[in-house]
Amino acid sequence: MTTYDADKAVAENEPPHGAETPAGGEGPITEKHPSQRAYHHPAAGWGAAKSVTHVLLREHTLIDGPRAIFKMNHESGGFDCPGCAWPDDTKGLKLDICENGIKHVTWEMTPKRAGRELFAAHSVSELATWTDFALEDTGRLTEPLVYNEETDHYEPITWKAAFELVGSELRALADPNEAAFYTSGRLGNEATFLYQLMAREYGTNNLPDCSNMCHEASGRALQASLGTGKGTADLADWESADALFIMGVNAASNAPRMLTALAEAYRRGAQIVHVNPLIEAAATRTIVPHEFVDMALFKSTRTSTLNLQVRAGGDMALLRGMAKAVIEESASDPKALDREFIDRHTQGFEEYRALCEATPWQELERQSGLTRADILKAADVYSRSDRTLISWCLGVSQHEHGVDTVREIVNLLLLRGNLGREGAGPSPVRGHSNVQGNRTCGIDHRPTPEFLDRLADVCGIDPPRAHGLDTVGVVEGMHRGTVKVFVAMGGNFAMAAPDTTYTAEGLRRCELTVQVSTKLNRSHVIHGRKALILPCLGRTEKDHQRRGPQATSVEDSMSMVHLSLGMK
Repeated sequence: MTTYDADKAVAENEPPHGAETPAGGEGPITEKHPSQRAYHHPAAGWGAAKSVTHVLLREHTLIDGPRAIFKMNHESGGFDCPGCAWPDDTKGLKLDICENGIKHVTWEMTPKRAGRELFAAHSVSELATWTDFALEDTGRLTEPLVYNEETDHYEPITWKAAFELVGSELRALADPNEAAFYTSGRLGNEATFLYQLMAREYGTNNLPDCSNMCHEASGRALQASLGTGKGTADLADWESADALFIMGVNAASNAPRMLTALAEAYRRGAQIVHVNPLIEAAATRTIVPHEFVDMALFKSTRTSTLNLQVRAGGDMALLRGMAKAVIEESASDPKALDREFIDRHTQGFEEYRALCEATPWQELERQSGLTRADILKAADVYSRSDRTLISWCLGVSQHEHGVDTVREIVNLLLLRGNLGREGAGPSPVRGHSNVQGNRTCGIDHRPTPEFLDRLADVCGIDPPRAHGLDTVGVVEGMHRGTVKVFVAMGGNFAMAAPDTTYTAEGLRRCELTVQVSTKLNRSHVIHGRKALILPCLGRTEKDHQRRGPQATSVEDSMSMVHLSLGMK
């Protein structure tokens, strides 16, 4: 039996890796304090509209901003929001937008520029004292920059010289595995494919990415359980499910457009169960901005029918308890289990039944932080539903036992045949807008032999076969001196990787760090002995090529691939 000892997980109040202070390059601690007021308003609604207006004014995007709002997430000639990976509405919704998405877009479309004058006026040591907000608020990067160790300033460099510097450093390495190529989920599919092809033609599978730090557990678990690393539900399934279990995610912050699906589900009478240590805004009620009548009347819609406040990390025990309850119910009600589905499409049911039966309720209560009555409420919702969908985010996957928890989600769904049919299935909520597309197009430090065989056949290269390093392996390699060149295609590695202090120390030990970015961030001021900043276009911008405007493709959380065409 795989369970989680919550007592063992009580954090020790010690700085990582022996640091005397928790600060490791993450910038100064500001004097601002978070509000202690409880949030009583419905999610989205007029509060979001007011916040968006403030952002449009602050970023001076009163013309381009509203134009972008009507282009975001539109399949025909529109661009994919650079925010979350929630899928586009299938019914042609004109305003398939959210507060977070508009903020992402206006932040990218700002007229502010971080040009050579900025870097001439401020040393890297000085920039390192700025807050993360202040760094990015300088605006869009305009030209390639190289770090001058003698002056402690970034200085302009030509593209040709920048490429030659990268090439000479890579050629000087004794082994291709001394280089690592990191990827953010903001990348489009075409750039992703070329990036992994470059790394593998160079000779390494060191392709860490942001999913190593978020949904890697989901991919591993789903692959082991179902043979695919992706969820099986799409937006149409969300629209027809009888019960929705939302685990470890506050949609109002992480996937705000989910609020539309939750409001619609509540109106049609579906059961909506939120599992989270906190009852957050998305688990209460919402006013969906594109529902104009509700906006005008200040009419909110509930987004939950049951909230279960598990102990942090207690999701695994809750799921096991629900499965135990369903199996116990099957003793008196044969319809509690879908035996035909289990017999035809699953393996190991009897072993799993014995495991559930042997798990004591007292232990499930202790580890979940819920009472037996609470667990039975959730199990009753599941048993009464003909079509159940379970969705989750980082609150489930970012635990030591994240893989086991996601596998338990699949186990629970299999008990009643909630797989491969309408309105049912596992549905992970990815964070970055194209993190799933990155993995589909080859960003994987553990590539399958089949993928490498096909890559060799189509592209005429001999790709390396040994597994590469993930994010943690790369940081450890930096400390050992076995990773000497680090290239980041987007993202903010210094702040995204676990253990900020240790990561910053590793980056500073590299011979060369290369950051391909749209804006200045913490990773530009925590760098190797040599460092480059290379600017690039953003998702919202037109990419003019010889044959005309260039579109890119992206893949959303529910495996839909579509074109994205910038408009600025």
